[in-house]
Amino acid sequence: MSTSESSVPAEPETADATQSFADLGLDAAVLKALKDVGYETPSAIQAATIPLLMAGHDVIGMAQTGTGKTAAFALPVLSQLDPGAQKPQALVLAPTRELALQVCEAFESYAAHLKGVRVLPIYGGQGYGTQLSALRRGVQVVVGTPGRIMDHLDKKTLDLSELRFLVLDEADEMLRMGFAEDVETILAETPAEKQVALFSATMPAQIRRISQQYLRDPKEITVKNKTATSANITQRYLVVSYPQKVDALTRILEVENFEGMIVFVRTKNETETLAEKLRARGYTAAAISGDVAQAQRERTVNQLKSGKLDILVATDVAARGLDVDRISHVVNYDLPIDTESYVHRIGRTGRAGRTGDAISFVTPRERRMLTAIEKATRQPLTQMQLPSVEDVNATRLTRFDDAITAALEQSPRIERFRVIIAHYVEHHDIPEVDVAAALAVVAQGETPLLLSAEDDRPQRFDDRERPERADRDRGDRPERRSRPSNSSLAKYRIAVGRRHRVEPRQIVGALANEGGLKREDFGQIDIRPDFSLVELPADLPNDVLDRLSGTRISGRLIELRLDRGAPGGRSDRERKPRQY
Repeated sequence: MSTSESSVPAEPETADATQSFADLGLDAAVLKALKDVGYETPSAIQAATIPLLMAGHDVIGMAQTGTGKTAAFALPVLSQLDPGAQKPQALVLAPTRELALQVCEAFESYAAHLKGVRVLPIYGGQGYGTQLSALRRGVQVVVGTPGRIMDHLDKKTLDLSELRFLVLDEADEMLRMGFAEDVETILAETPAEKQVALFSATMPAQIRRISQQYLRDPKEITVKNKTATSANITQRYLVVSYPQKVDALTRILEVENFEGMIVFVRTKNETETLAEKLRARGYTAAAISGDVAQAQRERTVNQLKSGKLDILVATDVAARGLDVDRISHVVNYDLPIDTESYVHRIGRTGRAGRTGDAISFVTPRERRMLTAIEKATRQPLTQMQLPSVEDVNATRLTRFDDAITAALEQSPRIERFRVIIAHYVEHHDIPEVDVAAALAVVAQGETPLLLSAEDDRPQRFDDRERPERADRDRGDRPERRSRPSNSSLAKYRIAVGRRHRVEPRQIVGALANEGGLKREDFGQIDIRPDFSLVELPADLPNDVLDRLSGTRISGRLIELRLDRGAPGGRSDRERKPRQY
C-alpha cells in the first residue's frame, strides 16, 4: 500500500452556503431520503469527504463527534451499493455498541428509498441467533464492534469476500480501548481491493501506522471546531425518553415565560404532527418545513412576528434565515445531527442584544451528542429537571390571579355581572364566594385548573445503554470507581495476563462492551503472568457469561470462568491481588 497522503482542508462551517447534497453526486434515492429528514446543506466534513469517496479515494477524516461524519461516509457508501448482492459490501467498525447502533440507524434512515438494502448491527449484548439469521438472509451493510466481528469471522459466519467499503469510525477510541490488534486482524481478513475511510478525532502514531499500511494514497480531511454560541443565550437540557417528549414540552410551555418559540424537529412529518398536538393542548402553533410554499411560509412568519402565533414547529431547512426578534425560546425537541446545526438553531433567539433561552431534549442514547455540542460550543449546558406538579400549579394559579385582576379592571362589564350574581344569591341563598367558585368551574370547562399528584409520576427510561461517561472512563482503576458491595461480587478468571501485554483498561473495555456491563459492575482486577482475575457481579446471567467467555482481548479468547482456586489447596482468593 502507498503511504502518501494529501491534505484537503475543510472550513468549520459549511463549505459553501449555496451548496446542496444534490451537488455531490449522490444517488437520487439517497437524496430523496435526505429531503425526508430535512437535510439540505452539507456540513464541512460532508462537503469535503463525499465527493472524494464518490470518486473512489481512500479518506482520513480528522473530525470530532457531532460534525456530521456519519453522513459523510454513509451517503456515498449507500449511493454505490449493489442491492442485488447478498454478501456484505460495506463494514463499519465502531468502538462501542451505542455508536454502532447510532450509525446503523443513520444508515437505515438514509436507505429508506433504496429497495433491497439491508443494514445489520453486530455487537456484544445481542444474541447470536438474531445476527446469524440476518446474515443468512443477506445484508449489504454491517455495522459492528471489533470483538463481535472477530467472533463471527472465527465462526465463519461473516463472509467479507465481497467487501467493497470499510469504515473505521472513531479509530482513536478503538485504540484507547485496546481494539487496535483486533482492527488490524479484521483489516487483514478483508479483500485487498476495497475503499477505506478512517475517521478519528486525534491521530496517534498507531493509527497513523494503520492508515499507512492499509489505506491507498488517502486524502486527509481536517475539520476544526471553531463553533461558538452567543453568551446571552442560556443553554439547558432535559434528559427525557422519546415517548415522554410531548408531555415534557407541555410542562415547559406551562412554566416558561416565553414570547415566541421555535421547536425544532428532524422531519417534515413530525412538524405537523407536533403542531397539531400543541394546538389540541390550547397553544397557537403552526408547522413549517422545506415543502411549505414560500407564500405560506411568509404568512406564518408574519403571524409569529405579530403575536398571532406563539409557537413555530420547524425543521432545520425551514428555519434557515428566520429572523424574528420576538423569539425568546428555542427548543430542540430532536437533537440535530451535527454541532453546526445546533448553533444555527439556537441562534434564532437572543437576537439584537436580547437574552434568549435554548432547551434541548436529550434521550439516554444521545449523551454522546450532548458532549460533542458542549465541546464544540465551548459552553456547558445546564441540566434541568422536568417541571413538577407544584411548579405547574403555581404558574397556573398566578395566571388565574392575573386573569381575575384584568377582569376586575373592566368596570362596565363587571357592573353588569354584579347584578346577575346578586340576583342569583338572592333567589338561591348561596354565599357569593361559592357562586364565584362555581363560575370558575364553568369558565374552566372539562380541563382541571390544577394537576394532581398522580400527574407527577417519576420518569421511566428504556435505557439499556451505558452512560457515555462509562465508555470514556473504562481505563480508570477500580479503586477510583464506585463498586458493588463485596458480597455481590465474584472472582472470574480470564486467559490473558501480563505475558499478553494486557492492561486493566482493555479488560474493562472489552467486558463492558461485550457484556453490557457498567463501570460500577467492576471490582478489583488482578493481572498475573498468564491469566487475570476480575471481580464481577456474582449473579451474571448465563447468556452474559456465554458472551463474555467468547470475548477477545488483544486477539486472544479470554475463556472467562468462575475462579475455583489453584491446585494444591492454595486458592487464588488467598493471594493478595495487585491493585489497578
